[in-house]
Amino acid sequence: MSRHRSARAAVLSAGSWGTAVAKVLADAGTDVIVHARRTEITDGINARHRNPGYFPDVELPASLTATTDPASALDGADYLVLSIPAQSLRANLAAWAPHIGPATVIVSLMKGIELGSGLRASQVITEVTGVSADRVAVLSGPNLAAEIMAGQPAAATVACPDEAAAQCFQRACHTSYFRPYTSTDVIGCELGGAVKNVIALAVGIASGRGLGDNADALLITRGLAETTRLAVAMGAHPATLAGLAGLGDLVATCTSPLSRNRTFGTHLGHGLSVGQATAATRQTTEGVKSAEAILALAQAHGVEMPITEVMSALLHEKVTLDQAAAALMQRPAKPER
Repeated sequence: MSRHRSARAAVLSAGSWGTAVAKVLADAGTDVIVHARRTEITDGINARHRNPGYFPDVELPASLTATTDPASALDGADYLVLSIPAQSLRANLAAWAPHIGPATVIVSLMKGIELGSGLRASQVITEVTGVSADRVAVLSGPNLAAEIMAGQPAAATVACPDEAAAQCFQRACHTSYFRPYTSTDVIGCELGGAVKNVIALAVGIASGRGLGDNADALLITRGLAETTRLAVAMGAHPATLAGLAGLGDLVATCTSPLSRNRTFGTHLGHGLSVGQATAATRQTTEGVKSAEAILALAQAHGVEMPITEVMSALLHEKVTLDQAAAALMQRPAKPER
């Protein structure tokens, strides 16, 4: 990247989190172009500096533009920032890959595990595009999109095997309200982001059933324990799971009414079926899609993940809510670890 121009980022696509990160990048002085499938979204961003599909009342920086053409968005991009549902990543990337530049760093915002393959988003990216792992970064942390759009303080971890690449993206998204830290532990950051969604579903169910704050704390704490067990078994550093991409993200997602995974769980706790909760939530809820894939990873690595196991069974309607609660509380007593 030339010293004489700003970094350029292509954000694909224009959902709630993609829009929030696009705003952060633009506020940091990065030139940003967002890809959206619908012309009403691109017209709203270009003509009125608003995303009419998400946060229509928040003004976006004038330097942030939009297009429906992914090739145009990717032309000359230093960064490709991916914010799409994890389960549709492979198909979308196959179409976009020919337009990715030879030096473009790909940044994943996704917090899910691919069904069938059990691959993390960064692994799908390298497999589909052929881009080397040191050009793939992840951004993860306690980042509720609505709060970031409002300019409320937040922090996140930028993880990449190439520390210099992580530092470059850190500079590209560092603002007065958004503080990025760097890491080389991609595995820990991705698993922290993926598993916390499943734990948030469980906390939402407990809240919907009125089980109290003790139950929430129980699920969050033991959820962190099982997340850490899996991550370490797969090569992560345990300290990562105690940081922003682990505990930080887990707390925000499990406790905030702005969290779609917690909200989905609350609907289940109120007695809605999975189908009804999906209709009520309306947006992608990664924990619902990833629970089965995460459980398969745990089994493959010989890791015990009781909350994830029960949630997977519940989401596939193999157990009732009462049976799920009983299964967790009736487990054998053992040392805490």
